[in-house]
Amino acid sequence: MVRLQKFLADAGVASRRTGEQYILEGRVKVNGQVVRLLGSKVDPVHDQVLVDNKSVQAKKLVYVALNKPVGCVCSRKDELDRPTIYELLPREWETVQSVGRLDYNSEGLIFLTNDGQFALRLTHPRYGISKKYLVTVEGEVTPAMMQLFKQGIFHEGERLRALSAKIISGTRAKSVVELELGEGKNREVRRLFESQAVTVRKLQRTQIGKIRLGELKPGKWRTLNAVEIKTLISDL
Repeated sequence: MVRLQKFLADAGVASRRTGEQYILEGRVKVNGQVVRLLGSKVDPVHDQVLVDNKSVQAKKLVYVALNKPVGCVCSRKDELDRPTIYELLPREWETVQSVGRLDYNSEGLIFLTNDGQFALRLTHPRYGISKKYLVTVEGEVTPAMMQLFKQGIFHEGERLRALSAKIISGTRAKSVVELELGEGKNREVRRLFESQAVTVRKLQRTQIGKIRLGELKPGKWRTLNAVEIKTLISDL
């Protein structure tokens, strides 16, 4: 069961606020009865909903986990005509949008959905859903640098901070570091290392909330199951 105004928003009829207005104006019927009470709930599968006597069908919501490969962008159209992540998905999923972004040279886990509320909750700073990254950089990094990342730094007028930062391996030639971030600011991982004059060679997002990239191959996708979706929402 879902709230009637959410059902209308999910079906693409109106925003939640406009849907509430439709309900108050008596323009919405459920199983032949006018419903004017905000907060009323409907069964999207079994109940018949009409707006201005026109049937409203529940939109099938899609939740996708994709392993974005290097060399494609997260926009539907690119001015440089580069490949996009949408070319990796079935054609019928034309309404899905990426939840956040990964830049052209980054790879790893990204979600796509046609559920606007789900996307908003996962990207809005107030919810601070955490993300983990595996980063390969040039040269040897130090525990002191990891501590600095956890304390936070200022870069281009913005405070950047890692929730956790640990060295996985390191030599004089290169190091592998795992970072966990909570705010998702633009290019935050790369900017943290840029602030220390360290060059990033590979950046892979390995986890969002409790959902891990796992064995998903680059360029491949899978749908999130109901338990995973609930887990993501409950994290917020």
